[in-house]
Amino acid sequence: MIQITGRGNYIIVRWYEKATPLLLRSVVRSSMLRSGSQALITSFLRRVLGWGLAVWVLACAATPPAPTATVPQPASTPADTPTTQPTLTPAADPFVQRRQAMVDTQLRSRDITDAQVLAVMEKVPRHEFVPADVLAQSYEDHPLPIGYGQTISQPYIVGLMTQLLNLKRGEKVLEIGTGSGYQAAILAELTDQVYTVEIIPELAQRAEGTLRRLGYSQVQVKTSDGYFGWEEHAPFDAIIVTAAPDHVPQPLIQQLKDGGRLVIPVGPPGSFQTLWQITRQGDQLVSRNITGVIFVPLVRERR
Repeated sequence: MIQITGRGNYIIVRWYEKATPLLLRSVVRSSMLRSGSQALITSFLRRVLGWGLAVWVLACAATPPAPTATVPQPASTPADTPTTQPTLTPAADPFVQRRQAMVDTQLRSRDITDAQVLAVMEKVPRHEFVPADVLAQSYEDHPLPIGYGQTISQPYIVGLMTQLLNLKRGEKVLEIGTGSGYQAAILAELTDQVYTVEIIPELAQRAEGTLRRLGYSQVQVKTSDGYFGWEEHAPFDAIIVTAAPDHVPQPLIQQLKDGGRLVIPVGPPGSFQTLWQITRQGDQLVSRNITGVIFVPLVRERR
């Protein structure tokens, strides 16, 4: 018997083996044939059927077998390491490739080197946090308006400020200026204790709805004046401010844990500001000037 790979080919060969004797017996027994011709016809049919099968086998051999699909098994991931690839596929999320390009061209090609930050920036669907009228610009290299005079920060700035926080799994982080909720989602991929304060009720409500819809249930949102932080949940391992006050709010310093990091833009509204990384070391503050930036002013509650 000829050995052929593939279930369909095997069935054809078995059919040949079973059908050939039946066909031979049918022809040989025909009353229209003289007995002297039976041996000749039997030999002829075997040769014809044999050549036909040989041609078919050669054609099958020339065609490589279809690859066998292999279902990959998920690898175990350490508790303090975020998923290294986006969970959404291109079929479910048409922005996957644009998000990958954003990380490659706007973050990795600059000075964003933290592997965890790069991974979560590639994972979180930024387009879910922007208004419909600027959806097509979701992954472009600039901030976008989100209404009420506020913006969602440029992707590079989000990556830079997140990297400066140096967050570790299990640490408690406070965000001042929830805005769209995008920065909070990035933080929630790095730790499970995220608190965020937004002074504009409409933005706070919309951001909270988006975060819940996308599964970031660990993010706690509060509508309040962010200048005063969130005292009942202090102290914090890290605090990030996404709008610019003209000075560093003292309540935020007081709510920073020893060894904690504060990342904040400071400067006059409508002008260039300075992005600072401030680390608390006991009663001392170590301040590091990072770069010049332009943020919307920190909105305060009118008194």
